Amino acid sequence: TMRTVLNSNSKVTVLRSDLRAVIDQGFLDGPGNLFQMKFRNPEELQNDIELKCLNDLMSLLAPFTDIRVLLDCVSSNLQAFVIQPSRNKEELRKVASDFQLRWNFLLTGVSKALTLNYADSFG
Repeated sequence: TMRTVLNSNSKVTVLRSDLRAVIDQGFLDGPGNLFQMKFRNPEELQNDIELKCLNDLMSLLAPFTDIRVLLDCVSSNLQAFVIQPSRNKEELRKVASDFQLRWNFLLTGVSKALTLNYADSFG
């Protein structure tokens, strides 16, 4: 479980390192990948909400981090990037749906890259 990983200094260190490598080395960059262009243009990386959220989570990832801290981070980012900018319910549904789709796509790509290139991250 995630708590088991967070309670192990060595596992957290390996996970952080491997996550950073996946992003920095562009393992998410592949044929047909929606993030392909973003990895080639560093300016766009800073504007990519999903990568910002992932980077925010990674910055908090440390041994013995309370999982609630990570959940609060996700909640704060959703508030700032999805809920507050939406002017009405219809726009909120669209923005939330778009974010969820891109977030799931990013996490799937990260999981795949970790599985293929950094199996030690899974303990």
